[in-house]
Amino acid sequence: MKNVVPPLIPPPSRLSGFRSLAARAGLDWFLLALLAMIGLAYLWPKPGIQEGPFSLSSLAGYGVSLIFFFYGLRLSLEKLRVGLSNWRLHLTVHLTTFVLFPLLILAARSLFADDPADPLWLGAFYMAALPSTVSSSVVMVSIAGGNLPAAIFNASISSLIGVFLTPVWMGLVLAAGSGDYDLGSIIGKLALQVIAPVILGMLLNRWGGAFAERHKKALRYFDQTVILLIVYTSFCESFSRRMFQNLSLEDFLVLSACMLGLFFLVFGMVLLISRLMGFSREDRITALFCGSKKSLVQGSVMVNVLFPGTIAGIALLPIMIYHGLQLIAASILAQAMARAAPQPPKGGV
Repeated sequence: MKNVVPPLIPPPSRLSGFRSLAARAGLDWFLLALLAMIGLAYLWPKPGIQEGPFSLSSLAGYGVSLIFFFYGLRLSLEKLRVGLSNWRLHLTVHLTTFVLFPLLILAARSLFADDPADPLWLGAFYMAALPSTVSSSVVMVSIAGGNLPAAIFNASISSLIGVFLTPVWMGLVLAAGSGDYDLGSIIGKLALQVIAPVILGMLLNRWGGAFAERHKKALRYFDQTVILLIVYTSFCESFSRRMFQNLSLEDFLVLSACMLGLFFLVFGMVLLISRLMGFSREDRITALFCGSKKSLVQGSVMVNVLFPGTIAGIALLPIMIYHGLQLIAASILAQAMARAAPQPPKGGV
């Protein structure tokens, strides 16, 4: 009788272990892809600066409109009506997003160069004026055990409010730096590129909403691909004009430390405000994660409308840094909150 050699069962690969560790830390392929796009723009900027109806920058613009069309397709009017009732929570989130953040960066103005048109300063203020994220805020609230319907409502409304308030905030600093800022024209462009597709999607929600929900994972990959394209083309323009030549490694590290410090400062302030207002644990979690996040999607959408092409890349740098750091920090905090959540009594109903 022949000896049968049992099949070898390979041990878990180091790669799988690394992926698991990276996932727990909030890292994913998208953050690495963002860095790769910056490197590609540095090494090969020519494709990103070409113009035309089928250029990469034009394709990115078309992709933005599709992102917001599918976003509207998943947003029903019924969800909006239900979400309006918890007004104290909504007010906390949006005042944090659109008032507290910009005021904190204005207070830290002395940390940057004295020039009011300094691109790095403008980028930091731009990050502070942006709306909250949609997908990652909802995911973190879900992990931590917060008020998920309120998170969906606040994240969704924040994106729509940002189309109007972000240009208003930027108008205050851009007009002071250059005196040339047409707010009406900018809001008009954003309304055409963002609001109109969202409204069209919402009107078609009755027929296409289920389709969008079934394919939301594929749509998320589409969103990320468009963002990568925007980042690539923006940095191509900045690298070709040598906009980063005066930015040292020390500047980058200081900016990163400031962005991480800003996240924890806002997180702590929202936690204090939520407790003073007597929020439930679920509402407090929603306020924390929706109020402390900033949207790279919206930042990528608006950057080429609000800024000249020459500084678009460097203006994106603070929100890109904040985006990566907020994902890591928020993921760690959300999982810690999930572990600390009160457990139902055993054998209870």
